[in-house]
Amino acid sequence: MDDAMVRIYIMGKEYKVPGNLTILTAMEYAGYKIKRGAGCREGFCGACATVYRFKDDYKLKADLACQTKVEDGMFLAQLPFVPAQMAIYDINKLKPVVGVFQELYPENFKCVSCNACTKACPQDIKVMDYIQAIVREDLARAADLSFDCIMCGLCAMRCPAEIAQYNVAILARRLYGKYLVPRAEHTKKRIEELDKGMWENEVRELMSISKEELKEKYTSRDREED
Repeated sequence: MDDAMVRIYIMGKEYKVPGNLTILTAMEYAGYKIKRGAGCREGFCGACATVYRFKDDYKLKADLACQTKVEDGMFLAQLPFVPAQMAIYDINKLKPVVGVFQELYPENFKCVSCNACTKACPQDIKVMDYIQAIVREDLARAADLSFDCIMCGLCAMRCPAEIAQYNVAILARRLYGKYLVPRAEHTKKRIEELDKGMWENEVRELMSISKEELKEKYTSRDREED
C-alpha cells in the first residue's frame, strides 16, 4: 500500500518513512531541513535533482525529488546542482551560426543519438532533437523545442557524449532571440514613447487603482490578433 512504511537510506543512514511521500517530503519527514535543492516543491523548477539506486542494482538513477515517490530499499542523495560545463561568452560578440557551438560546446557534435537525454527529461522535452537541430544550424527549431527547459540537468547526467544539453540550449535561445527573431516595431515605438514620458498619466492611474480594478483592466484590454 502507498501509505505503508518503507525503508530508505539518506546519505547512508536508514530511515522508515510513509511510502506515499515524494523523496523531498520523505527527507523532511526524516528530519532533514532542506535549505538548498528545493524550489517550487511540487512543480517543475528543476532545483531538486536527486540521484538514487537500489540494493544489488548497479544502475544510478536520477529524477526530481518533488516528482518521485520513495520506494523500499532506496539509497538516495540530493544534489545542490548538476556539475556540467557552462561556457563563458559575451552574447554581443557572437553570431547565430553553428561555428559558435563548435567552439564553445564541441562535445555537442559527438551526439550518438541514443536518446538517453530525452528519456531523462521530466518534462518530456525532445532533447536529442534540439541538439540535432543545433548541429544543422536550425536555431529556430532548437529554441522552440527547448523553450520549456527548466535547467535541472538530468539530461546531462545520462549523456554518454558528456553534452551539457541544457547549457547548449540556452545559448541557442539567446542567439535566436537576439539575432533571428523579427523585431516588433510597435513595441519599440511604445518604449520610445515611455522614455519620452508620453504615458506618465496613464502609468500613475494604473498605480493608484486597486488590484481588482487592475485585473479587470488587464482581462478587458484590447488584444492583437495572432
